[in-house]
Amino acid sequence: MSLAVVEGGCYYHHETIHAERFRGRFDRAFYAPDLAEGDLDDFTAVMVADRISPTVLRAKRRLFLHYLNQGGTLIVLGENQAHTWLPGVEWTFKPTNFWWWLDKGTDPGHRIPNPDHEVFRYLPQRAVVWHFHGLLHPPAGAVPLVTIAPEMGGGPDGTLLYDHPGVGGGKGRLIVTTLDPFYHNGSHFMPMATAFLAGLLDWTDATFRR
Repeated sequence: MSLAVVEGGCYYHHETIHAERFRGRFDRAFYAPDLAEGDLDDFTAVMVADRISPTVLRAKRRLFLHYLNQGGTLIVLGENQAHTWLPGVEWTFKPTNFWWWLDKGTDPGHRIPNPDHEVFRYLPQRAVVWHFHGLLHPPAGAVPLVTIAPEMGGGPDGTLLYDHPGVGGGKGRLIVTTLDPFYHNGSHFMPMATAFLAGLLDWTDATFRR
């Protein structure tokens, strides 16, 4: 097996996983509260959908760490308080500006510091330019993929998406973002969120589902 998704049972999870737009893009879906020992072991990559109860995810922390230690790739989407249950993840609250796009010519500050990264062969750079929920601070060895410019409040390392190979004793790979595409796609608003998830899944298809 190749790509699994962990979801929280909300309408936007069900809509994204089972509706026509993304149906068939995941080999298996696991309801987060029921996640059990060994469930993730056979998957090359596991995506943790956004906006799952952080209390549930913290309770399953040992399972995710075991998966990383076995050399798996864990892709964790936003609004999951990942800094409370994942190794090396740091996060700072920033107020979310949902309406910056209403002001013509506004620069929201998104930057692509590593445009040659493999994910951007499938993920259009314009698809990452929407609102965000706080800033990540990549640890040593991580590759920042989307940052917010310091003059726009990003500070020296404010990041929305990064790739961290070599976690979990050097075997695992951790991809973390503050973006929450399941919620927006499943709620049928903000097309760039759907485009972001589509590009991310095109990358996972090419990388993990060959």
